[in-house]
Amino acid sequence: MEEQSFYYRRNLPHYQPANATFFVTFRLAGSLPPDVIAKLKEEYGFLQSKLSDIRNDDRKKKLLADEHRRYFHKFDEFLDKHSTAPTWLSDPRIAHVVAEAIRYRDGNDYDLIAYCIMPNHVHLVFEIVERFDESLSVRDNVPHYKVTDIMGSLKKHTALEANKILCRSGQFWQHESYDHVVRSGKELDGIISYVLNNPVKAKLVSRWEEWKWSYCIFEP
Repeated sequence: MEEQSFYYRRNLPHYQPANATFFVTFRLAGSLPPDVIAKLKEEYGFLQSKLSDIRNDDRKKKLLADEHRRYFHKFDEFLDKHSTAPTWLSDPRIAHVVAEAIRYRDGNDYDLIAYCIMPNHVHLVFEIVERFDESLSVRDNVPHYKVTDIMGSLKKHTALEANKILCRSGQFWQHESYDHVVRSGKELDGIISYVLNNPVKAKLVSRWEEWKWSYCIFEP
């Protein structure tokens, strides 16, 4: 069966091909002020509109990808700085719930590569391999929004368990997640380094090995 590509849109665009490695970042509800999010999206939208006039498709794709990465890095920097917002993931009980949920899905929903649980957000890297089942119809074999489904399930479970521990109710995770398709081994190496070193960049530890809530299947 020919690989198909799918797009899912909420506030950010999501590209979720059938067989790929994904870098996903999701955050706590209220972890960034609305005005910060609005400003970032406005900047990103303005740059996208400027690049839309470029006629060379290859150049346009490269520049759009570059801007998408810049958007994410700004977004992540704001997350590291906003310590006054909810930081429930700094509670070891909550971090443990999230880590267990991530590992539980390894080998079933995805092949886990790396993760890092920060005080108000989580970075996750995994690979999904879709296999064609001859017992199903062609329509039933069509890949769907697999990453969206995985994240929805993971967030729902961890939110329920975390709220029990915190004796609270209401939204725990921000609905929106950032997901990015990793396109090469070199890019994967860079992403893994970024994920593992996030606690160092945020000045939570001096070396990534000191951070309890991170993991990588490879030797960094």
